[in-house]
Amino acid sequence: MTDTDELRRLQAPLKERYREAPEAALVTLRAHGAIGDGVTCRVETGRALLEAGLHPATGGSGMSACSGDMLLQALVACAGVTLNAVATALGIRLSSASVHAEGDLDFRGTLGVSKEAPVGFQNIRLRFDLATEATEEQVATLLRLTERYCVVFQTLARPPILSVSR
Repeated sequence: MTDTDELRRLQAPLKERYREAPEAALVTLRAHGAIGDGVTCRVETGRALLEAGLHPATGGSGMSACSGDMLLQALVACAGVTLNAVATALGIRLSSASVHAEGDLDFRGTLGVSKEAPVGFQNIRLRFDLATEATEEQVATLLRLTERYCVVFQTLARPPILSVSR
């Protein structure tokens, strides 16, 4: 988005529609994949085919995307887009901005080496590097609203009900 007015123009009819018909705001997103060669899964991204595989810490070659990395990349992408949209809505000019995520995994859990070691990320840290003339108060508001409206951040912070089926 380039400016506040343009963002509001684009979102105003959507917001009005969702106020009048809340059910219209419920959208089901989907992802699809198929088992590939070796220990991989081919995932359709909408832009390209991505081949995910084992992380080198679990025996992978490092030639395929790691799903843990992809999770962090999704967080960075969502937080970056949300940050940009919130900054635009608030009229905060960002000269530059970068988003960084890192997470800690104990691969003993994933490999079944230790039942005490959890499977999955134990800690995830999200960091923003911002170049702006905004005040500290404006930046605090920007980050608070980015956290509040970032879909991936909120999904990780408040996990949804998950189910597996066949």
